Amino acid sequence: MSAKPLIVSAFLMLATYAAAIAQNSAQIERGKYLVESVAVCQDCHTPRTETGELDASRWMKGADVRYSPLAPIPKWHKTAPDLSASSRLFKTWGPEGLVNFLVTGKNPKGGTAGPPMPLYKMSREDALAVIEYLKTVQ
Repeated sequence: MSAKPLIVSAFLMLATYAAAIAQNSAQIERGKYLVESVAVCQDCHTPRTETGELDASRWMKGADVRYSPLAPIPKWHKTAPDLSASSRLFKTWGPEGLVNFLVTGKNPKGGTAGPPMPLYKMSREDALAVIEYLKTVQ
């Protein structure tokens, strides 16, 4: 048997693997863009330093919400949860539960998040990208 078919087969496997990595990388970059530039999740979910800057060492680790409504709003949350991959929320809901939350606006028990959390109704593709990005946040 010639080595040529084995080389071609190995090359095709490597090319397929490289394409999958590139696709995942593009999905993570899309998720990062949606989280950081569109939804601006870090404003509530990342603690701030003493000077008011976002604390990059605790990125998306949960924080006190730094503003409140002028008039009382029922179920207003004073804290935003940790969204990192190691968080209790991530482990409890799982990636699919988080995707469904971003698509439907409902948590695994059927409820919605209280204010100031927006009621997102993302496309499944965008929600998957957000979760792939959050998986990289430690």
